[in-house]
Amino acid sequence: MKQTTDQSTQGQTGQSEGGRTGIGRRLCYAVGNLGQAAFYNALSTYFVVYVTSAMFSGVDKALAAKLIGIITGLIVVIRIAEIFIDPLLGNLIDNTTTRFGRFRPWQVIGGCTSALLLMLVYTGLFGLVNVSETWFVILFVIVFIVLDVLYSLRDISYWGMIPALSEDSHERSVYTALGSFTGSIGYNGITVVVIPIVTYFSYVFTGSRAESQSGWTSFGIIVGLLGIITALTVAFGTKENESALRAKAQKNGNPLQAFAALAKNDQLLWVALSYLLYAIANVATTGVLLYLFKFVLGQPAAFSIAGIIPIITGLIATPLYPVLNRYIPRRYLYIAGMVFMIAGYLTFIVGAQNLTMVIVALVLFYIPGTFIQMTAILSLTDSIEYGQLKTGSRNEAVTLSVRPMLDKIAGAFSNGIVGFIAVAAGMVGTATADDMTAANIRTFKMFAFYTPLALIVASLLVFVFTVKIDETMHAKIVEELEAKLADGETEDEEE
Repeated sequence: MKQTTDQSTQGQTGQSEGGRTGIGRRLCYAVGNLGQAAFYNALSTYFVVYVTSAMFSGVDKALAAKLIGIITGLIVVIRIAEIFIDPLLGNLIDNTTTRFGRFRPWQVIGGCTSALLLMLVYTGLFGLVNVSETWFVILFVIVFIVLDVLYSLRDISYWGMIPALSEDSHERSVYTALGSFTGSIGYNGITVVVIPIVTYFSYVFTGSRAESQSGWTSFGIIVGLLGIITALTVAFGTKENESALRAKAQKNGNPLQAFAALAKNDQLLWVALSYLLYAIANVATTGVLLYLFKFVLGQPAAFSIAGIIPIITGLIATPLYPVLNRYIPRRYLYIAGMVFMIAGYLTFIVGAQNLTMVIVALVLFYIPGTFIQMTAILSLTDSIEYGQLKTGSRNEAVTLSVRPMLDKIAGAFSNGIVGFIAVAAGMVGTATADDMTAANIRTFKMFAFYTPLALIVASLLVFVFTVKIDETMHAKIVEELEAKLADGETEDEEE
C-alpha cells in the first residue's frame, strides 16, 4: 500500500469511524495507559527498590547483598533479552484471529495475568528465600520472565491497537495524545503515592511506619488491581474496526529486519544512539531519586515531590511543544532541553543535601523531558522517508519499534545501576540517613549524577554533530521521493 495514494481514502473512512468512536471509546482507551504506565514504573523502578530494601530484610546481611546482586543482574539480562522477543510477540498479535479482534484479547490475557504475577513478586514469592535460596532464584527467574513477556503483550497490543481503532490520521493522533497524557499521570503518580502507600500499610500490619514486606506487598496488590481494571476497560470499552486494510496480518518487525534497518539508515542510527544515551542517563537518575530523599536528604516523606514536579511540567510542556515548534526548529528545542538537563545535574551535584536545591534541580531535570523525547520520536519518524529514499524500501514498523526497544535497553541498565548504587553506597536493608558516611554520599553522587551527566553531554554531542535530519531536510526528502515514485524509479515494499 502506498501512503501517497491512499490518504484520501483513509480520511473518508476515518471520518465515519470518528463519528462511531465517540468520547466513551476514547476515554476507555486512555484509561488503559493509566494503569499500564503505573505498572511499568512499579516493575522497572520500584521493584528494584523493594528488592534492595525489604525483600531480604530477614536474611543475613552478606547473603542479602549477594542475592540482591543476583536478582538485579538477572533482571538486567531478562530485560535485554526481551528486546529480541518483542518483535516475535508483535507477529503473534498481528496473526491473532478472534471474534473480539487481534488486540483486545491480549489486553485481557497479558494485562490480567501480568498483574497477578506482579502481586506475586511483590510478596517475595511468599518468603521462599527463607526456605530455599536455590529454589527462590530458579522460580524468580521463571516468574519474572513470564511476567515480562505478558506485560509486553499488553504494551504492544495497546499501542498497536490505534490503527485498528481508526484509519483517520487525526483520530489516531487523538488516541496517541490521550494515551501519552494518562501514561504520564500513571507513571509519575506512582512516584507520588509509593511511599505513602508503603508506610501506611507497614504501619497497619506492623505498627511501625518503617518500610516493611507487608507495606511493599500491599503496594504491589494495589498496582496489580489497577492494572487489571484498566486492561479490562480497554478490552471491553473499545472496538476494533474491520476494514479491507486490516484483512491481512502484516508479518514484519523480526529482529533481523530491525538490525538491518538500523544498519542501512544512518540517520536513524545516530538519532537512536543520541536518544539511548539520554534514556540511560534519565532512568538511572530517576531510579535512585528515592535513595536521594531517603539516605542523602533524610526526608523520605518528601519524596512525593519527585512525582508531582514531572506531572506539572508534563502538563505544561506537552501542549507547549507544538506551539514553540511553529517558531523554533525542533533541533534547537532538543539542544535547549539538553542544556536544561545539564544545569539540573550540576544543581544536583552541588545541592544534593539541600531540599530547596534538589527541588530546583528536579524542575530543571524534568522540564526538557517532553521536548527531548518528542524531538527524538519525530526525528525517528522522519527517518522512515530518509531510509526509503536511500534504500528503496519503506520499513515503518521496524523503524517505529526502535524507540520502545531503546527504552527497554535503558530500563534494563537502570535496574542494574539502581541495584549497584544501593549496594555500593550502603543503602540497603535497614540502613538510614544517619548511617551514611561522606564516602557513601560520594559514591552515590558519582553514579547517580556525575556518570549520567557525562552521558547527557555525549548525547548532545552525537545529536549536534551527526543528526542532520530536520523539518527542512525531511520536506526535501518527501518531495524527491514523491517525484521518484511518480516516475516509477522506486517502489514501496509494502505493496
